[in-house]
Parts: sequence; C-alpha cells; structure tokens
Amino acid sequence: MRIALDAMGGDHAPAPIVAGAIEAARTHEHLHVVLVGDRERIEHELSKDAEAPRDRMPIEHASQTIGMDEKPVEALRKKRDNSISRCWNLMATGEVKAVVSAGNTGAMVASALFNAKMFLPGVRRPGIAAIFPSHQGPIVICDVGANMAPKPEDLYQYGVMGAIYAETILGIPEPKIGLLNVGAEEDKGNDLTKATRALFLNSPMASRFVGNVEGRDIYEGNARVVVCEGFVGNVLLKAGEGAVEFLFSELKQEMSNLLPMLGSTGGAVAAGLKDLKARYEYQEFGGGPLLGIRGACIISHGSSRERAIKNALRVASVMADDKLGARITEQLAAGPGVATTEA
Repeated sequence: MRIALDAMGGDHAPAPIVAGAIEAARTHEHLHVVLVGDRERIEHELSKDAEAPRDRMPIEHASQTIGMDEKPVEALRKKRDNSISRCWNLMATGEVKAVVSAGNTGAMVASALFNAKMFLPGVRRPGIAAIFPSHQGPIVICDVGANMAPKPEDLYQYGVMGAIYAETILGIPEPKIGLLNVGAEEDKGNDLTKATRALFLNSPMASRFVGNVEGRDIYEGNARVVVCEGFVGNVLLKAGEGAVEFLFSELKQEMSNLLPMLGSTGGAVAAGLKDLKARYEYQEFGGGPLLGIRGACIISHGSSRERAIKNALRVASVMADDKLGARITEQLAAGPGVATTEA
C-alpha cells in the first residue's frame, strides 16, 4: 500500500511528520510511505533514525510549501510546486492509493476541487468527517470544514457517505443518521435544514433517519452519524477539542492535590485518567477522512505529532483497502440529491 504523506504540512513539520511516518512504516510492513516535500529537510529527519525502513519511504521532492495562514486558492495558484498539490497528483495518476496531510485544510480541499476527476461519480462536494465520542461508541460528524455553503443535496450526501464510513470502517451496523439543528421539533431550523430533512424522509435512507439532533444530544449516540454545514461543524469540532483539553487540564490540577492522599492507588488512578484522555484525543484517529473522493484522504490536525500521523497513515491504508468508494457511488445513485459535480 503506497500512501503520499505531506511531510511539510503542519505546525511542527517536518520533524514529527517524518517521525510518525517512520513508526507507521515500521509497525505496518505493507505500508510504503511516499514523503512529499523538501528533500534536504526530509533526509535530515530520516537520518535521525538509523533503523528507519528507508526502502519503503521514498522521497518526492516539492520545492514549495503552503503555510497554515495562507489563502488556499491563491497559494495553490502561486505555488505550483507545493507539497499538497504534489500529493494529489500522485493519487490522480495512480502512483499512491491515499493522501495524508496535517497542512492547510483549505488548500487540501481546494486542491481536490480543482481536480474534478478525483470526485466519486454523483458527488457534488466532498465533506470532511470527524470522529466524536458518545455513550454508544464513536459517532461520525460530517461536514466539519470542507463546505461552508452547502445545498440540501450536499448534506444528504454527507449522511450517506458518513453512514457507509461508520459501517465499513468503524464497524457500526446500520448506523442511524441525524441532522444537527437548533431543536428536535420537525418545524425547527432554516431553509437548508428543512429541505435536507425532506430529502432524507423521501430517500432510501428514511428508515435510518432519526430527524433533528440538538448539539447537547450528540454525545448520547442515538444518531451515529450527524450531518451539518462545514462552518457549524468546524465550530463544533474545535469547541469539543477545547472542552476536552479544559476538562482534563482541570482534572490534572485537582488530581495533583489528591494523589498524595491516595497512596499506592494514586498511580493506578493517574494511569486510568491518562488512558481515558488518550481515547478522546484527535490523535487516536489521526484526523478526519475527506469523503467523496476516489482513493482515500485523511486531513490531520495542524498540531499533529508523531502518534497522530502514525494513526492517520494506518486509517488511510484501511480506507484505501476497503470498497468504500464503490459503496458510496452505489448508494448515492439509488437516492435523491445526485447532481453533476460543479467545478
């Protein structure tokens, strides 16, 4: 399995990106990770680990990098030899089966949009999914940042694609789908959510559609797939990440006062809290899949470190191996909301 990794993407690149690639290649012997970016800087990071499986870690040189604060479309046009575009080109030509990047999210999505042949048949706009925790297990939220001005057809497609991802990759049988809204009542919401609700109720997915879901109800897990527009989803995602960081920071402070009083059991309690935090961090899944494209793509958090990149490569390989795209194409063709892709 060959995967293109944007070695220059992220707040701390390339050091943790390359280190994560080394760990992934070392752990999963079927992986060939193509490191895309500045050859000299990548070689420097590889040289730090004498046991790196270099035979499965070729370098694809790209002389330019798109910064996290650059305007995506403008940067893609001015910097033709950037690492993000080079990754997508490798997948478009069939040289790799998946792409992973912790770089500029807008540039990642825009680069895919520039190449309409990367879309699955029937997909209007790809959507970024995120994995959230719930009382019932992991849930999928889509979209969390790819499409800020969706149409009802887009949200319907995100529900279809999110459900197939949840079923095939997360192992959730026949996941229920909910529509994020300001109230659970049928008449709540704006024109977008009302039209989207109507699409679901008149589609092959009607039996799985549970209706409107409020933000506070997401974590109940009654809907294992929740759809929303990219702006709302991105705010929800980052608010959730911030809440987790705040909660565990406060717990750590409180436990520092309590642990001395717990004696020999203090170590076990501290270890338990550490494991609990790890289960809810974005690094566990490595990032969010970009659904609706040919092949596989994981968009990682900008602050991703070694563990997140390692997991992103693992998840990307599973997605690329699965018949995810074929199932999405088949399901979209069976229901409403299928429209010609707009450039």
